[in-house]
Amino acid sequence: MRGPLACLVVLAFACAQGESPMVKAAEPLRVCADPNNLPFTNARGQGFENRIAELLARDLGTTVDYTWWAQRRGFLRNTLNARRCDLVMGLPTSMETAQTTRPYYRSSYVFVTRRARHLDVTSFDDRRLRRLRIGVPLVGDDGANAPPAHALARRGVVANVTGYSVFGDYRDDTPPAALIDAVARGEIDVAAAWGPLAGYFAARQPEPLNIVPVQPQVDAPFLPLVFDISMAVRRGDEDRRVMLDRFIERRRREIDRILSDFHVPRVDLRAPVRVSAKQGAGF
Repeated sequence: MRGPLACLVVLAFACAQGESPMVKAAEPLRVCADPNNLPFTNARGQGFENRIAELLARDLGTTVDYTWWAQRRGFLRNTLNARRCDLVMGLPTSMETAQTTRPYYRSSYVFVTRRARHLDVTSFDDRRLRRLRIGVPLVGDDGANAPPAHALARRGVVANVTGYSVFGDYRDDTPPAALIDAVARGEIDVAAAWGPLAGYFAARQPEPLNIVPVQPQVDAPFLPLVFDISMAVRRGDEDRRVMLDRFIERRRREIDRILSDFHVPRVDLRAPVRVSAKQGAGF
């Protein structure tokens, strides 16, 4: 029995068993993300959080549906908590305005210098920081200071510090690259930058750069410079959080490979944390 008659028999049998002949497709994975925030996400799907979202969608047998919003003040209020989407791929595990999963990586602020200078800055207590030209990230719409700026200010290192917005002009590609570009061009001697951003952009510079996690990891009395990063859902969305925890555990090897491809400095691995960048991007 072949052809159309066979199909009719199969459909009739399914109906007789009380089963619908139509299979409901899995709902899309609704992800809240920034359209211009490499190395994390962009609208062309080129960031490592894009890659991990695609891995998760394949694991669930579905596709990714993005809600794009600049990741700055009001991001969670206007996306996740407004129920426009259900998942943010990367937020600090300690975030209180969302419910976070187990961490899938731990990274640090890092010092970025030109390899040819042999500066080897490893600590905010290095006295050379009082005379070197230093770049730090500015975060928030109001140009708020990131942890490295506070650590330097506590030591009286202010006059030789320049701030670089991690947002910049969204008409430009990859505005967060400006801080690392400034090191490569010699405009500043050292940058204190968030690790994933530093690793990604340093690997694309023609000038070889060194990347070293800052010390101390927690600047007294309590200024963390190392952060666990998790996925996040709305508070109370427990079933989705549990599903994501299981995914992170089950696909940890693939997630680690993606992070490595994007040169994310890790402080949660036993491998050496000192990274020398100027490698082939490979993607």
